[in-house]
Amino acid sequence: MIDEALRVFNELDSRDFRILTGIETGMKYFEWVPIEEINKYTRIPFEKLEYKLKKLVRNKLVVRTTQPYEGFQIYFEAYDALALNAFVKRKSISAIGDEIGVGKESVIYEAILPPELAIGEPVPVVIKFHREGRTSFKQIKRVRDHLGDREHFSWIYAARLAAQREYGIMTTLYPEVSMPKPFDHNRHAIVMELAKGSLLSKTRLLDPQWYLDEILKQIKITYSLGVIHADLSEYNVFVSEEGVQLIDWPQYITPEHPHADEILERDVSNILTHFFRKYGIKRELDETIREIKSQAGKNAEDRNEGGESRSGKGTVEELDLEETPEEGFEGDVFQEEDFEAQDFEAEEFEAEDFGAEKINIEDLDARDFKKAASKKDASGKG
Repeated sequence: MIDEALRVFNELDSRDFRILTGIETGMKYFEWVPIEEINKYTRIPFEKLEYKLKKLVRNKLVVRTTQPYEGFQIYFEAYDALALNAFVKRKSISAIGDEIGVGKESVIYEAILPPELAIGEPVPVVIKFHREGRTSFKQIKRVRDHLGDREHFSWIYAARLAAQREYGIMTTLYPEVSMPKPFDHNRHAIVMELAKGSLLSKTRLLDPQWYLDEILKQIKITYSLGVIHADLSEYNVFVSEEGVQLIDWPQYITPEHPHADEILERDVSNILTHFFRKYGIKRELDETIREIKSQAGKNAEDRNEGGESRSGKGTVEELDLEETPEEGFEGDVFQEEDFEAQDFEAEEFEAEDFGAEKINIEDLDARDFKKAASKKDASGKG
């Protein structure tokens, strides 16, 4: 799906991105955005706008309908291009590589973070593109507590909210909780550090007792900071010689959640079940839960006595995503209270704000990734 965005990315100009953003914003009010509304937003003359739209449709970034009126939508291909453009303009990435992971609700690509200094080495990273809205909205709402009672939300909003939520909690918990370092976020995408090692589900450990203790330690730290992962299993843990890292955080909850105890037990049970089935290691669930909660209380007391925690952020509360705007026009364009429909006519944008900078797609040297993130055999404790 992202291949379409990568294929045409370097061909897009400032007006193309203005049109895509206009449709993105218009989808707040229209299932299919009329060309008149796109014209109001972009201020591009109709003749040139129609030509540009035809090209975007041909490149599969925009979808057009003529019934019951002429209107336009963007799908994930265009959303991918918009996020990539933001990352390139902010110098969060300079090149993108191969797809290295795909699931029902996300797809992950290799990328390169430019060095801070000209003499520095580029940093291998990954881009996680959320895809929550790709499946049924009703199904997503059943398993995504953070969507609450919202009756009207688009596939864009579902994916964007998941990414915003995950990036928010990652920046709050990192580095106190062991996870890939988050670098940047835009729309439905997150730039983050490569996870170290390999997935727990695909790894045969030579010292499984030690790794189980390390995972439970991270659960304790997370709980002591006021967070429950809520989707933890052998598929969301990376293991390496250095230790463990927990990934995939958009479903997190706080201990104040009405089902917090049940969800914490499920997380821990998933981990204990994996180690019992694969290695025959037996731990009692109730006793493990008690240890997590008691240790969390001790950790909280220690932090209160010792001042701020290493991350400087202490415990967390449920993120209020209604109060977390992104920069400029890329903010909460789907929040009803942010602006009125007539703002399409009043706002003006400079062309350079939408400009497409070049991104190296084909010439990415895979050795950059292998050199900095070679898969280590998780056979020891480091």
